[in-house]
Amino acid sequence: MPKKLYIKTHGCQMNEYDSEKMAKILKHEENFELTSSEHEADLIILNTCSIREKAQERVFHQIGRWRKIKDKKPNLKIAIGGCVASQEGDKIMKRAPEVDIVFGPQSLHRLPELYKKEQKVKKAQIDISFPKLEKFSHMPAPDKGEPSSFVSIMEGCNKYCSFCVVPMTRGHEVSRTVEDIVEEVKILSEKGTAEIHYLGQNVNNFKGTYKGEISSLAQLIELTGKIDGIERIRFTTSHPHEFKDDLVEAYANVPELVSHVHLPIQSGSDRILKLMRRRYDTDKYLKLIEKIKKIRPDMSFSSDFIVGFPGETEEDFQATMDIVEKVKFDASYSFIYSQRPNTPASQMEDDVSEEVKKNRLDLLQDRLNQIAFGYSRKLVGTTQNCLVMGLSKKDPGQLQARTICDRVVNFQADGYDLIGQLVNIQINEALPNSLRGVLNN
Repeated sequence: MPKKLYIKTHGCQMNEYDSEKMAKILKHEENFELTSSEHEADLIILNTCSIREKAQERVFHQIGRWRKIKDKKPNLKIAIGGCVASQEGDKIMKRAPEVDIVFGPQSLHRLPELYKKEQKVKKAQIDISFPKLEKFSHMPAPDKGEPSSFVSIMEGCNKYCSFCVVPMTRGHEVSRTVEDIVEEVKILSEKGTAEIHYLGQNVNNFKGTYKGEISSLAQLIELTGKIDGIERIRFTTSHPHEFKDDLVEAYANVPELVSHVHLPIQSGSDRILKLMRRRYDTDKYLKLIEKIKKIRPDMSFSSDFIVGFPGETEEDFQATMDIVEKVKFDASYSFIYSQRPNTPASQMEDDVSEEVKKNRLDLLQDRLNQIAFGYSRKLVGTTQNCLVMGLSKKDPGQLQARTICDRVVNFQADGYDLIGQLVNIQINEALPNSLRGVLNN
């Protein structure tokens, strides 16, 4: 009889990808099947992210809630993985002895081994080592292809931005071989995947080998575009400093590469960018935008912003607002700065008050939302080629699709035969977070 597995995931697309792999490897090696109820579970996993404020406290609050379940179900095992696990290590077990397993992002493939050992010796297990790319050779082959599938092509980051913990929690950059990635994509395509979404903390600095020579993301994209069944290609997350000319040219050479890119700028102030150690200035960023738009005039851009970084003045914040007006980002993610442990920025004086941070964030998000909604309204009356992803999240009687510029479109359809297909949809209505349309056969 299968054992029950419950996984709760915090944070980014990389964590979503890792959680999916955990479920597959535990099913393959230990006969676990996923459950949507933590009360049914024999093993609960929290896959953590340390990017946001008070990440550690969120973890311990969650453990506290699960401890109550474990009090009633002593054989329940609790595992903590991801970046907070990598960062905190055995401190988690010392503070929360009900935790049975702690593992890092690079050692998730060892979960079955850690689980079996804990069962045998009745002692908590920890593995937060960095065995580079070992985990990819231990992953079961995909058992099915989703309409859009994540494929991780590299791990870690070498940038050491002053606010970021990723180099400490996920290690230095390591890239898979092109041959290994292409083989995974071919299997996914054969199983029905139409869109590939390449992942990496600094994805456009991919340096995997191809036929023994160092390759690039641009070359990988060109090879991917030639695989039968792959209709669309996306990648996340890009660092502006590493966005080379060959990747810009890929937008001219690979029609499968979508007309949308996530290109985090973080701040519009050159002074703040320097304090953040971002390795570019606004002039370089804007020139990159111009290069891409020259090749793809319909290109849409999304970005990340940090508001209230140490030392940010009103003038610095206005520079951020100014660059929003220059680029007119299609969608963006913006956050208040919070200190992350063991980062250079944590040693700086956090001299921007919470009230000022919140006010600036409100101003920025209001403008970003206005611009994004403006783009949505411009799509009304047009016909968009969309990939059907599955059921609508709010109305199971409708299907949900995505435009090439990553807009969600809900539409009425008979049955589920269109899931995974590219269809033309006439856009009839723009809502704050989605579009509505009808099939245009």
